[in-house]
Amino acid sequence: MQSGSDSFLALLSGIVGTANVLTRDVDMARYVSDWRRNYPGAARAVVRPASTSEVVRVVAACGLHGVPLVPQGGNTGLVGGSTPDASRTEVVLSLGRMTAVRGVDPLNNTMTLEAGCTVLAAQEAAAAQGRLFPLSLASEGSATVGGVLSTNAGGEQVLRYGNTRELTLGVEVVLADGQVLDSLAGLRKDNTGYDLKQLFIGSEGTLGVVTAVTFKLFPPPRTVITAWMAVRDPQAAVEMLSRLTGAVGERVTAFELIGREALSQVLAHPLAGMRDPLPDNCAWAVLFDVSETSPRLDPRPAVEDVLGEAMEDGLVADAVIAASERQAHELWALRDHVPEAQRLCGPSIKHDICVATSLIPVFIAEAGAALEQAMPGIRPVCFGHVGDGNLHYNQSKPAGMADDAFRAREDEVHELVHAVVARLHGSISAEHGIGRLKQAALLRYKSPVALDLMARVKTALDPLNTFNPGRVLPRERVSLATSSSHR
Repeated sequence: MQSGSDSFLALLSGIVGTANVLTRDVDMARYVSDWRRNYPGAARAVVRPASTSEVVRVVAACGLHGVPLVPQGGNTGLVGGSTPDASRTEVVLSLGRMTAVRGVDPLNNTMTLEAGCTVLAAQEAAAAQGRLFPLSLASEGSATVGGVLSTNAGGEQVLRYGNTRELTLGVEVVLADGQVLDSLAGLRKDNTGYDLKQLFIGSEGTLGVVTAVTFKLFPPPRTVITAWMAVRDPQAAVEMLSRLTGAVGERVTAFELIGREALSQVLAHPLAGMRDPLPDNCAWAVLFDVSETSPRLDPRPAVEDVLGEAMEDGLVADAVIAASERQAHELWALRDHVPEAQRLCGPSIKHDICVATSLIPVFIAEAGAALEQAMPGIRPVCFGHVGDGNLHYNQSKPAGMADDAFRAREDEVHELVHAVVARLHGSISAEHGIGRLKQAALLRYKSPVALDLMARVKTALDPLNTFNPGRVLPRERVSLATSSSHR
């Protein structure tokens, strides 16, 4: 006679096949720890469905046996939201086999993909039909479209095309009761009640399992101007963004601020022979793209005029415009390798904050001063999208400080940074999500009314707390909302 655990695993095997129910530690290893190795866990099993109907049956099985599910895409998250805890009670639901491109409609400028499709594969599917899928991330080769939707990722072209929320027209979601919400029609206007897809974008798998997404597509650019400029300071960067958008409008596709420490760490680990684009060791640099879809328009003269005037006014010390696609790629490689370079430099404390674009210089100055006072020699690794107010504001340890001593002060560093964000009415999470890492900060800085509404939505859609319990909202907060709803 089978034990309860054996019968449950046999039930899962009957749904997805024995080969797709992983239970050995060696087979589950890559699914149970995050990229930064900060949240290692131990799953009861890893289940790999191949279709929405299989997901429905897996969700039903887990609900019947009271087993919590952790939905997972490419497992590139940074906040501990897509890996199991250490209890061996949770099942990881990996969508890595659901990679189909269900359809591309170039006339409607839409594309429907299954959730396990990587961002890179999505770009390639759009390009094959002469269209652009503009979401672009350093991890795009492994990050999945379901994963980026779960955290509402922005990426490097967010300034022109928006983050995942703006790119999403519809979702297919398996709900806790086994029903499937299907809104994949690709409509740009549908005012028939609540826009339910918005509930699941940025919900980190806590409300349902997203199995497919319909995205907007765009005409591909015919001209892309990529430039790297040394700016006087962050205030000059913000002013340069205003000047560029004033000259060429929405053609400013990407605008990335990069601090000296971030660039120095990349150059210290030149994985592909990287070099400083400019001869002087500038404290701050900006990497930007200006793109144009029309063959009749050339934004280069306007860009060159803006750069020339900015140099005369002292905002920009020097600049280089990529002369080829290869040079543009080399410039972007410097930006894209910042996270990996910081990992190679030792432990880091990461923040993904957002403030009003105009307040970015204030944030950098105030946060830097507070951190230096608390921990002299701490090295802020600052880079980010600027155009939407999103900075990746990370810290590396002071020279000579022991790793353990630095890690022991992580909560203090978070509190100092988040306190500045709160004073500036910003957000402690722009595109990485809450997961487990930022849960305490969410409870501290999110308004009580908003937290209560979040818990009530969670309870309404997932009354048994099956989906990703303990992520975003703590279990006790959800339990309290559940108890209140039954009074």
